[in-house]
Amino acid sequence: MSHPATAVILAAGLGTRMNSVLPKALHPIAGRPMLAHLLASCRPIFSRMVVVIGPGMDALAAVAAPHEVVVQQERLGTAHAALQAVPKFGTGDVAILYADNPLIQPETLTALRASRQRDHAALSLLAMRPPDPGQYGRVIEQAGRVTSVVEWADASADERAVGLCNAGVLCASAEDMARWLQAVRNDNARGEYYLTDVVALANAEKKKVIAVVAPFEELRGINSRAELAAAEAVVQARLRAAAMDAGVTMTDPASVFLCADTILSPDVTIGPNVVFGPGVVVREHAEICAFSHLEGCTIGAGAVVGPFARLRPGAVLGADVHVGNFVEVKEATLGAGVKANHLAYLGDAEIGAGTNIGAGTITCNYDGYDKHRTIIGTNVFIGSDTALVAPVTVGDGAIVGAGSVITRDVSPDALVIARGQQVEKPGRAKELRAALAAAKQKRTRI
Repeated sequence: MSHPATAVILAAGLGTRMNSVLPKALHPIAGRPMLAHLLASCRPIFSRMVVVIGPGMDALAAVAAPHEVVVQQERLGTAHAALQAVPKFGTGDVAILYADNPLIQPETLTALRASRQRDHAALSLLAMRPPDPGQYGRVIEQAGRVTSVVEWADASADERAVGLCNAGVLCASAEDMARWLQAVRNDNARGEYYLTDVVALANAEKKKVIAVVAPFEELRGINSRAELAAAEAVVQARLRAAAMDAGVTMTDPASVFLCADTILSPDVTIGPNVVFGPGVVVREHAEICAFSHLEGCTIGAGAVVGPFARLRPGAVLGADVHVGNFVEVKEATLGAGVKANHLAYLGDAEIGAGTNIGAGTITCNYDGYDKHRTIIGTNVFIGSDTALVAPVTVGDGAIVGAGSVITRDVSPDALVIARGQQVEKPGRAKELRAALAAAKQKRTRI
């Protein structure tokens, strides 16, 4: 919509029922804080966003940036929180939303705003029909107009039988919303200023109030860890469906966990029980095999990862790289065609194209104080059970013998073997077994 509008997001809640020192709006869903989900939905619909936070919530303010932030110094209720943002309302529509309702989709917010113009309503609110209305406030309608929002505790038996429930989101003109917020009183049992009182104030002015019904899974609030888990399931289902619609194959979608920022190209294949942390990019035709864990990494076209692989932040895999079972990669770039098929740790490294990393290879990157880099050239063969003690460089085309401990740079095309010399003593094994057996027999007699 072209005319200006402001979204005010109430995020000052402490989330007591979460039993956490973390502000409720910072709890993550699909790797992204609740507040960030709602901001992302609001961004295409509203020209301005204002986030109301509590005192000392600097981390929440950082998530809200670059949008405007106002502080509710005293928590005196939801209407009081919204009142703090009145100087930021500007002109046009103002919608009041809650950070603990992070699943609302842009289409629903568009419908909320459009309903005001289409139905000539002074106030529009979002409502839902949950499978179990429970103790939600009930939206009472008459002839298509909302006459009241009744809290469950105050509702009659007939009102409790109504299935239409309040989601708490309101939209009105900036002028009307500011006037109603300033008129809300706190003469109730808890002495708080409730945002739902705006509905009664609008009706008292004989203004038209309407409800826009949206799916329950979008409007469900999050007040507990159990509800957070339920919201995670909703978002994961959305992300999986979007990925498959875009051309990604998932052999067992329900077991794959994505992040809100995961980027998957067409023709990527993902096996069962794969977890994506924040900041993962997977290019076309790559395959992520079962039980792999990825975060902060980029995977090139045609690469194969796993099963049971771990890619940590800073891992960059070129085209057609193979990283196999029980291989961990961190802050390392693997050039095209590199193979590390099993049981390796590659940290703080740069590995050239076509290089083969044998099983049991590790880059010894940490000396207890600082991290150091290992540079391995192109078409290098690293034998099994090799330890590369950084800082160290292995030149192009070199071959490192199995079981080596490399502490000095290796020249290009060199063959290097750095291990203890094998010593053989004929017949000594038979003698040793006899001696051990005699000693054991002697101990048994005592």
